[in-house]
Amino acid sequence: MERSGIDMVVLAVLLAGLLPVVCAGIAKWGARGYDNRSPREWLSQQSGFRARANAAQQNSFEAFPFFAAGVVFALLAGVEEAKVVSSAWFFLGMRVAYIYAYVTDRAGLRSVVWALGYATVIYLFAVAI
Repeated sequence: MERSGIDMVVLAVLLAGLLPVVCAGIAKWGARGYDNRSPREWLSQQSGFRARANAAQQNSFEAFPFFAAGVVFALLAGVEEAKVVSSAWFFLGMRVAYIYAYVTDRAGLRSVVWALGYATVIYLFAVAI
């Protein structure tokens, strides 16, 4: 794999790993009464977009290890660079769309983009095998 291909994959994985922080920021941004001494308790009491952003944060933490492992296994197996790069960026795009759909309460869209992202990770494992 060329250095630029590895760089693009690493960047996609890094950005995917940062998405939970983005979700937390959405949940907390501009909130009155936010308690930084007990942020999880405060978040558990939220509703609306703040609660959905927090749920998206949790799901992003859950999705990340499976994605990162799929990328690593694909790289170790010598999968064609273009497949790994495009899969990593497609997954990242689906995660961004997932967060948008979750925060804006578009449940149908959220399910579709979640499934597409999940299928992308399964694809990475399949091509690694």
